Amino acid sequence: MSMEGRGLLVVVSGPSGAGKGTICKGLLETKKDIVVSISNTTRLPRDGEVHGKNYFFISREEFLDMISKDGFIEYAEVYGNYYGTPRRYVEENLHQGRDVLLEIDIQGALQVKEKYKEGVFVFILPPSMEELKARITKRGTEDEKEILRRFESAYKEINYVSRYNYFIINDRVDTAVEKLRSIITAEKCRVDRFKMKLIGQ
Repeated sequence: MSMEGRGLLVVVSGPSGAGKGTICKGLLETKKDIVVSISNTTRLPRDGEVHGKNYFFISREEFLDMISKDGFIEYAEVYGNYYGTPRRYVEENLHQGRDVLLEIDIQGALQVKEKYKEGVFVFILPPSMEELKARITKRGTEDEKEILRRFESAYKEINYVSRYNYFIINDRVDTAVEKLRSIITAEKCRVDRFKMKLIGQ
């Protein structure tokens, strides 16, 4: 009897500037048996971002049409732009036994948690608020007013850590990546997940 069953949904989020994107990139480079779900967004690409790799950049009209057709497992409006995770891609991969990684904002992660209680939810924290502000400023993609808004929002968002299963302090990227790998390994060895596979859920 196969013990593979349904794939594991891993949701990684945290405040802007905490480094969740860098950690997820590091995980994907070292763990080839996990697929990343690419989100749709209505915002414009930042320098170096590629359509179909970082995000699917679509119009506001296209996004609203997908919402009306229940095409997202979560979506949110952040800083005036929409972000959403396509339902079909995630469900197909989980059903086929593949693990799926979602790197999404906190609003979206909490929506997913309502629908996928079996998911693994990981919150990325900065080493300090001073380091968080430095990282946001270092991006160089926002003006001073926008930097302040992101920092204030991040300060409030940190309170959501209690809604997650795990947290990782991102002081060293390689250490943070290894912690995320360890969390995934441990989750696959949980007895309640093993029981669910045995009964075919």
